[in-house]
Amino acid sequence: MAKRVTMQDIADRLNISKNSVSQALSGKPGVSEETRKQIYQMADELGYRYTPRITTTTDTPSESGKIALIASDFAFSLESFFGEIYLSVEREVHRHDKTLLIQSVSQQARDELILPSFIEDRSVDGVLVLSHISNAYINKVIATGIPTVLIDHHHPTIQTDAILTNNRFGAYTAVQHLIELGHEDITFVGNIDFSPSYQERLEGYQLALKDYGIQPKEEFIFSDAEEDDQMINNYIAHLSEQPTAWFCVNDGLGYLVNSGLKLKDIQVPEQASVVSFDDGQLSRLSTPRITTMGINLPLFGKKALDQLFWRMENSEEPYQETLLPANLIKRESTSYRPGYKR
Repeated sequence: MAKRVTMQDIADRLNISKNSVSQALSGKPGVSEETRKQIYQMADELGYRYTPRITTTTDTPSESGKIALIASDFAFSLESFFGEIYLSVEREVHRHDKTLLIQSVSQQARDELILPSFIEDRSVDGVLVLSHISNAYINKVIATGIPTVLIDHHHPTIQTDAILTNNRFGAYTAVQHLIELGHEDITFVGNIDFSPSYQERLEGYQLALKDYGIQPKEEFIFSDAEEDDQMINNYIAHLSEQPTAWFCVNDGLGYLVNSGLKLKDIQVPEQASVVSFDDGQLSRLSTPRITTMGINLPLFGKKALDQLFWRMENSEEPYQETLLPANLIKRESTSYRPGYKR
């Protein structure tokens, strides 16, 4: 019995992805007309059975001049962080004479996979997804065939372009700063299940300790820490031995750790140093101000729009992830370890 021809066979013959074959044969956008013709021809040659479908204006997004920006309700609530990215996206969209459509995705819409109407009917030219919604939801957006770029989120199951912070190297730099101040007992604080970014920051923390020959202590890795003052205070209070330094995956946790140490009469930075990540308002409002890893948030918007416009013209190129650097901003929350000989 002859082997049944599959889409993968067509993809292998043409050296393209199976997804491109599927998009072409189903009449969806995302492949050029030249490639679509080649796929049809190869399907006929191999004897692959399919129902030819003519792509119409309702099947493909029109050149509407509209760009969509979507994010969860939670992400839009973090104005000090994502607000700057949103404003930079807005500026770039207007600079290119496009119109920006914004939609907040509620928890119900996320769970029931309800897309905004302008994405469902493909009336936008491209989509920017700000931070994490859910992998299933993002993949449903991508399945529409509209060019999509993620901002500050990625996952192995999501195949699309992404603009990201170099979280591992940023965390490495933060921990390296503490080590160079003489600290070895350094606590990691962050919920690694909340975001891939926080898992990557844990990996950067671990790599820095390894490179400097420091064995991490299990009790100093608080990897399910939530931004809850009671949880943070309980953790600090029940440590059998106090670390001399703390690395927190974001400024909110840095602020809570700084406050929790004060409640236990541990002076920052005289007795313990604190470093956080993002350079948000809380790192500046804290007393003392917190040393943090700064992110060029406006650059996220520019890079995301650049990538989206490129993707709209290059639909079949391999997906790309762009890593933007984080830079150490030294403030008053870090100093030499007590008793350290400089």
